[in-house]
Amino acid sequence: MRNRLIVVFAVVAGLWLAVPASAHHTASTLYAEKTVTLKGTVKMWLWSNPHCLLTFDVKGDDGQVVQWLAEAQAPNTAYTEGYRANIFKPGDEVTVTVRPAATGRPFGLLAQVVLPDGRKVGNLRGEAAAQ
Repeated sequence: MRNRLIVVFAVVAGLWLAVPASAHHTASTLYAEKTVTLKGTVKMWLWSNPHCLLTFDVKGDDGQVVQWLAEAQAPNTAYTEGYRANIFKPGDEVTVTVRPAATGRPFGLLAQVVLPDGRKVGNLRGEAAAQ
């Protein structure tokens, strides 16, 4: 009886903890299929848990500069897609593909980056990452 009570408690506790975790990782604020490709200049690359972040400036047709923030996965997952802690330097000219925020704000989920030397990193539609 005691073992059965421990198992029931463990299952309930596991379910209770899983609900907030799945809510945190929802992509409901991002477009699932739409992508936008932008040319810009790297400002900052943050290689850190829980998500890596790329900040870059994009100059619009009107001459205005808009700062974008692209969120990648955690470093261990980003690494498998070809990203590294030192892959970007401030001032690098890059072409970034993101799945943009539904709100229209300059934020998105990082899908792929073309580096200054032409290499592609990321996992756009399941393509293999550059090594």
